[in-house]
Amino acid sequence: MMFKVLKEDIDTIFEQDPAARSYLEVILTYSGLHAIWGHRLAHAFYKRKFYFIARLISQVSRFFTGIEIHPGAQIGRRLFIDHGMGVVIGETCEIGDDVTIYQGVTLGGTGKEKGKRHPTVKDHVLIATGAKVLGSITVGENSKVGAGSVVLKDVPPDSTVVGIPGKIVIRDGKKIKKDLNHRDLPDPVADRLQAMEKEMNQLKQELNELRKGEYQNDHSSV
Repeated sequence: MMFKVLKEDIDTIFEQDPAARSYLEVILTYSGLHAIWGHRLAHAFYKRKFYFIARLISQVSRFFTGIEIHPGAQIGRRLFIDHGMGVVIGETCEIGDDVTIYQGVTLGGTGKEKGKRHPTVKDHVLIATGAKVLGSITVGENSKVGAGSVVLKDVPPDSTVVGIPGKIVIRDGKKIKKDLNHRDLPDPVADRLQAMEKEMNQLKQELNELRKGEYQNDHSSV
């Protein structure tokens, strides 16, 4: 069973990353894979209450990969951490299957509260570069979190959330695509600028028509 899970981790990289060329390259050079494998070992000790050994393994993994995953975090199958530098995953975080996380992502808490204090990330979620998902909240299945977003509230399934604080967005009134491609995430700032440009063009057109009408009235009265 463990061998099957490890092989799935490798196969996921080939599916998600077109730069992956060989098994040897992936096994030896992919820090995201090393961090996940280190966590699986640390988590096994954590569940058996060998907390010091678990924490030691997680910190050694952090030193070599730049990715910090608390040994208490629960991680599902086929997690893909791309690049990974600066990723932080808290103790009570729960991550489902087929989740994609990019560099600089934080799945953290909001203070010193006890109990469940970190996010739950459901299956098939993408969390883009630099996003912060904070608190005991849930990101629903097939959802996307845009780059640099700060999410403090639950995200329903099949949603895309962007901005600070994170807000759910729908692009052009159409359902968000389910293919996990962070290039195509909506940009609310660009959308607003486009709307303002459209309004300005409309005002210019109305102003030109008004001037044209005044010009015609002036000449007709001569």
